[in-house]
Amino acid sequence: MSVWPNWMRLSRSKRLLVIIWPFIAIVVLLVALANQSIAILSAGRAFVEGESLWSKAQKKSLVHLMRYAHTHAESDYQQFRAALAVPLGDQKARLELEKSDPDYAVAFQGFLEGRNHPDDIPGMINLYSRFRHLSYIDRAITLWTDGDRSIGEFEAVAEELHEQISTGERDPDKLYAIVERIFAVDARLTPEEDAFSASLGEATRQTKLLLSIATIVLAGTLVPLGIMFSRRMLKQGENAEQALRLSEERFNLAVAGSNDGIWDWNITTDEIYYSPRFSELLGHAEQPIEGTVSASLSRLHPEDVDRTVDHMTAHLEDGALYDIEYRLKTKAGAYRWFRARGRSVRDGSGRPIRMAGSLTDITDRKHAESELFSAKERAQVTLQSIGDGVVVTDTRGLIEYMNPVAETLTGCSMAHAQGLPFNSLVKTIDENSKKRAPDPVEIVLRRDQTLSIPIEIAFLRPDGVEIAVSESAAPIRNSAGEISGVVLVFRDVSRERQYAAKLSYQASHDALTGLINRREFEHRLGRLQSEATDGALQHALMYLDLDQFKVVNDTCGHAAGDELIRQVSALLQRRLREGDTLARLGGDEFGVLLQNCKSDNALRLAEALRRTVTEHPFIWQMRSFSIGVSIGMVNLTNEALTLAEILSAADSACYMAKEKGRNRVQVYRRDDADISGRKGQMEWVGRIQEALEQNRFCLFAQQIVPIGTAELEGKHLELLVRMIDEQGQLVSPMAFIPAAERYDLMPAIDRWVIRTAFCKLAQMRDAGQWQPEDLCAINISGATLGHEGALQFVMEQFAQSGIAYSSICFEITETAAISIIAKAAGFMHELRKLGCKFSLDDFGAGMSSFAYLKHLPVDFLKIDGAFVKDMATDPIDAAMVEAINRIGHVMGKRTIAEFVESEDVLAALRRIGVDYAQGYGIAKPAPFHPSLNVVPFPGNSMLKRA
Repeated sequence: MSVWPNWMRLSRSKRLLVIIWPFIAIVVLLVALANQSIAILSAGRAFVEGESLWSKAQKKSLVHLMRYAHTHAESDYQQFRAALAVPLGDQKARLELEKSDPDYAVAFQGFLEGRNHPDDIPGMINLYSRFRHLSYIDRAITLWTDGDRSIGEFEAVAEELHEQISTGERDPDKLYAIVERIFAVDARLTPEEDAFSASLGEATRQTKLLLSIATIVLAGTLVPLGIMFSRRMLKQGENAEQALRLSEERFNLAVAGSNDGIWDWNITTDEIYYSPRFSELLGHAEQPIEGTVSASLSRLHPEDVDRTVDHMTAHLEDGALYDIEYRLKTKAGAYRWFRARGRSVRDGSGRPIRMAGSLTDITDRKHAESELFSAKERAQVTLQSIGDGVVVTDTRGLIEYMNPVAETLTGCSMAHAQGLPFNSLVKTIDENSKKRAPDPVEIVLRRDQTLSIPIEIAFLRPDGVEIAVSESAAPIRNSAGEISGVVLVFRDVSRERQYAAKLSYQASHDALTGLINRREFEHRLGRLQSEATDGALQHALMYLDLDQFKVVNDTCGHAAGDELIRQVSALLQRRLREGDTLARLGGDEFGVLLQNCKSDNALRLAEALRRTVTEHPFIWQMRSFSIGVSIGMVNLTNEALTLAEILSAADSACYMAKEKGRNRVQVYRRDDADISGRKGQMEWVGRIQEALEQNRFCLFAQQIVPIGTAELEGKHLELLVRMIDEQGQLVSPMAFIPAAERYDLMPAIDRWVIRTAFCKLAQMRDAGQWQPEDLCAINISGATLGHEGALQFVMEQFAQSGIAYSSICFEITETAAISIIAKAAGFMHELRKLGCKFSLDDFGAGMSSFAYLKHLPVDFLKIDGAFVKDMATDPIDAAMVEAINRIGHVMGKRTIAEFVESEDVLAALRRIGVDYAQGYGIAKPAPFHPSLNVVPFPGNSMLKRA
């Protein structure tokens, strides 16, 4: 009987399902599309019938109204109102569906009052909601709206007629004038009704055409897919058969040429083949060994049976490595040690059908290993030279040996420590909680297993010195497998922990001010938001934006701007209460979280912060600047707002504070925020779109030069976009790029940059100022990468301009590439095949940089300038730059350092081996035009001196 009977066969129904499932899926999808098409066409027909009822009711109401004008009978007027209720009911349904959050019960009742069939109404509502914004549907609804407007006027004139007659007014001239107005309104309604009816017919025909095309396309797509899946399954079966034949051939060759014993187990029949050498190893050279699983298990040493069966089961079930040592009984009755190795062969469904392997006699090696246990003194020579601390104890936990590194870390000599328990030399503590950690020696002796400490621990020596260590412990066994002691291995990881702590700090803090960054700020805001939602506490959020930062930055440079940011952050921090949170959100923007602070107190504190900033003049190189701050404040109450809505509300309030004159506090209220949000959005959208229409953008270029072993083959430039405002002044990218990214205008700006750059490069090429070996870097935003037509647009620009693919390098920021890594990789692969190059900008800013790098086909890594600019004075930044450069070179990428602004930084980059440099210390951005004269390296004086 086989030990593993569950793998003998595969269900026929499962095999059938594997074959036919693609066709079932095709049928289901086609049926679903057909049902959806019928529902949509039925809804279209219902709208056409509804329009007919609408028109008839309107004409009928006109007849009753004219009769009422003649008879003055109230019953005729009521019949007019009953007929007019039909278009008014449809109007009621339409107005409800136009709302952002419609009440579908009200819409249903409206259509019902319009005398539409109840069974048709759900489909009419569904069609209206889902396809409202299609052009031909929108045209029909617009005509419907015009007709309802005329119906409203028609109803108003009828009410005026009714009022005249009801009050006893019988002046024929007045009544005649009203009747004339009624006929005038009806005259306008008739063509509107005809146009509405025609538009509904056209919409129905267009919908039918689109649904027919969709059905054909789906069928044309799914059928080839089904054929492809079927061919692939057939191919897999053929491959499995071919692999099995090849495996059998190799097995036969191995049996013929191996000096080890060979075995081959047919799992299906439970028969085992043993080679002649296998029989010789067990002393059965004269006669073959019985080839069954039960006979094989009977030859195992009783202590090895369970372990061997477990290894075999793990291999067959999970594919684990089968490599085991066990004892087998020979013909003479003695046990010898053998090493068995094997691998299974599986059929197309993954079921193991055969397993073959080898058997090696290792008895002599086992004897040698036993002798090695008595040679512990010789191993101590090795322990003296390794960099980790090693301590060996006996089975009582008393120290037998310590190497010199262990003596140094514990502060205790071997002579003093011998015979003492390890925990008497140093106290092992949890580095975070400072509590006593478990004794690893005692745990190993008790559990009889290797131990790796999962927590961050430290040694606290008697002299008060605390050393961060990583520690592991393992049992020492004698030849019989019994524990004879414990080996404890540890090493000093103080520096690694410091680096890790600094990296963790940098991930949540702003490098310039030391405040928490936007990511950590939003995390804390999320916690406070949940508390406010529960109604237990009340908090406040403030969004601060400096009013004169751009003036300082543009007038005195980035160094002055950085100093202003540092001073303001210190001023704000001193004014806040203990427990409040101040964060730098980016640029000149700050965020404040006030915990457990009522709205009145929060407003007073916001005013205090504003006055503090206003009363502090900023002085830079004998120049004084008056600084203000605009503050938007949101009170976090139990009102249900999402994190994004809270941040947007604070931003909107801050924007309104700027709109009202700057240097003021604006408290968010929902009504004000809606108006401010719409106004701010339209202003940014209008300004950027107007600049695009009027071609009020321009390109600047900045040089990238080689500083390492890389040779300069030609010019290497990066293009930078600038916006020109209505007064002809340059607008900083930080002023309009965030708005463009927020309101999805970056694809349009990127297209302008690519189209303009290609045109200018073509002019430079024709003038002999641009050579094939020159390289132009163009930035592409994440929004453009995710845009469906981006790749096609770029290809069209290449075709129109005739620019060589190899002359263009597209720069993509690391965060943009990671957020849409699939689309980014596809875009890059397509253009890179044609010769384009790619650069990954701001590399290192993300915490998963190296993990994602191997998925992106880039040629250059632009090291984030935040690491580069201070690397000459900050060893951590220097280490980060060196690590990025090393990994980039290992992966075959060339590296570019940004923000190179001093000779010290340039010298440090040379020592590390960075390939290229870019920054104000190399060359400042200059306007890019066909007459651009770029001075190649080594024309820059700083580069010469370096």
